[in-house]
Amino acid sequence: MSAKHPIIAITGSSGAGTTSVTRTFENIFRREEVSAAIIEGDAFHRFDRQAMKQKLAEAESAGNRHFSHFGHEGNLFEDLEALFRDYAEAGTGRSRKYLHDANEAAPFGQQPGTFTPWESLPPSELLFYEGLHGGVKTEQVDIARYPDLLIGVVPVINLEWIQKIHRDKNTRGYSTEAVTDVILRRMHDYVHYICPQFTRTHINFQRVPVVDTSDPFIARTIPTADESLVVIRFANPRGFDFPYLLSMLHDSWMSRANTLVVPGGKMELAMQLIFTPMIMRLVERRKKALSN
Repeated sequence: MSAKHPIIAITGSSGAGTTSVTRTFENIFRREEVSAAIIEGDAFHRFDRQAMKQKLAEAESAGNRHFSHFGHEGNLFEDLEALFRDYAEAGTGRSRKYLHDANEAAPFGQQPGTFTPWESLPPSELLFYEGLHGGVKTEQVDIARYPDLLIGVVPVINLEWIQKIHRDKNTRGYSTEAVTDVILRRMHDYVHYICPQFTRTHINFQRVPVVDTSDPFIARTIPTADESLVVIRFANPRGFDFPYLLSMLHDSWMSRANTLVVPGGKMELAMQLIFTPMIMRLVERRKKALSN
């Protein structure tokens, strides 16, 4: 953690909804005029799309059915830790972009599924990371120790799978069978690399559908926000004004002393209410530290 160079990290699995959460934070940054260096976790995958296909084929031939984007072998954990460390110490670091599709790739004159060159970060007031591994800790790296605010986005797993299946089918042209194969291949790394992060987060947002999602592989639609509840767990509830949040978030309630439940349609408002003052405290703390 760093007073002069704060880091906010959003961590969650593929299909969890971290991209939507990022848009909420971008709105806060824009409204409050906070300069943030925004980092996408995909930039720290080890292989581009073609190389990953080759590595997957090699792993399968060798009998390894667990090689995935979720684990250490498929990612540059050391480089991500170096970015967080360098930023916390001096407000510097380097990153790149992973170009998911033709629209993202066109301005760079590159093929989809490739990386842009590594570049130094522009000057900023804070670092904002969104991806799979903002809270990872292994025998080799401890990325989780750097964020000043670490947030988990964790839909119940059937909903997470429904969202992933629909996204990959509609935007990437995959079949249900192909997406199911990816989910199964990633399960080992999901258990060992993704799940443990949510015990290290400061706040978790878990969306829970209130419609039947018993078989996510045949679901025709993604449950809407109005068909969901959001369970918000605070690792340390001290300092949060829960009576105020309850008054502002209609039909919300406390299920435990550290857990707020809100209607799904109020998730963005809840984030605005919870995180805006937290972000501004980080910015004010930074200004005070720099002036000393």
